[in-house]
Amino acid sequence: MSVPSIALAGDAAAPVLASASMSTILSGLHRRPKELPSIYFYDERGSELFERICALPEYYLTRTETDILERCAGEISASLGPDVLLVEIGSGSSVKTSLMLDHMERPAGYVPVDVSRRHLEAAVDRLRRRYPGLAVVPRCADFTAPLSKPISAAARTAIFFPGSTIGNFDLDAAVQLLAQLREFAGRNGALIIGTDLVKDVARLVRAYNDSAGVTAEFNLNILAHLNRQFGSDFNLAAFEHDAPWVAAEQRIEMHLVSRWPQQVHIGGETIHFSGGERLRTETCHKYTLAGFAELAKRSGWEIQSVWADPDALFGIQYAQASR
Repeated sequence: MSVPSIALAGDAAAPVLASASMSTILSGLHRRPKELPSIYFYDERGSELFERICALPEYYLTRTETDILERCAGEISASLGPDVLLVEIGSGSSVKTSLMLDHMERPAGYVPVDVSRRHLEAAVDRLRRRYPGLAVVPRCADFTAPLSKPISAAARTAIFFPGSTIGNFDLDAAVQLLAQLREFAGRNGALIIGTDLVKDVARLVRAYNDSAGVTAEFNLNILAHLNRQFGSDFNLAAFEHDAPWVAAEQRIEMHLVSRWPQQVHIGGETIHFSGGERLRTETCHKYTLAGFAELAKRSGWEIQSVWADPDALFGIQYAQASR
């Protein structure tokens, strides 16, 4: 079956960050605490650093999710049925995708959506060689922007959203995004989503404060990205990485801490930092199964099945659009 070109808002020849304009950046820098849109982690350098993070011994998420997929991909794919258009949100290098495609019955096509063009092109080239009969239609775009519905002969559209990326959104924003994906998928739509689960706090903190300092480098790269793209003058040496557990919110928060009083120029404004002031760059929510089921329900999805590792570190959840 052929898959037409699917127009996604913001699709262009270079990464388009539709939801993170300069006004959004400045608004975040004027908040208390200051914050930045986490989508700015993912320029080419940030994507490379994240791939390194995924291989770190402390970072259990990718390894555990991949193990679950290797064990259960056949059962997960059987839940979707035949002739499914698979749309992967934040596809990156699409490493986990093959575990799904190898078991899917007559997949109608694959649409990877990511902001990193180089990673996207490399993944598409690899997948087209591995699955020569599969229609692969890449889109370089910000997946938080509204998606237009595909016109396809597929029996249904399934959203593949691995990596627990949904945890990077505040709860209201997560509901909004999942509802948006529900509308995109349609009445018969399906969702396969990775969720990091609540667990021992020490293990969580180690995962975001690795001994090799790769996560720290990744965190600081958000400032380097802004310097490159907008001509700001963040001094990377003037900030240090910290990622504490915030129990009240059930989340890890990524911060950059100002080492001393300083000022930064960006977007025609001067932003003042005091010594020790925190700049929040990302939130990483962790879920209970019941808690995520309620979140999904608010978004128009009903959880049908859950696959987890023996230690209940991570869950892959299958949801169908509510009738």
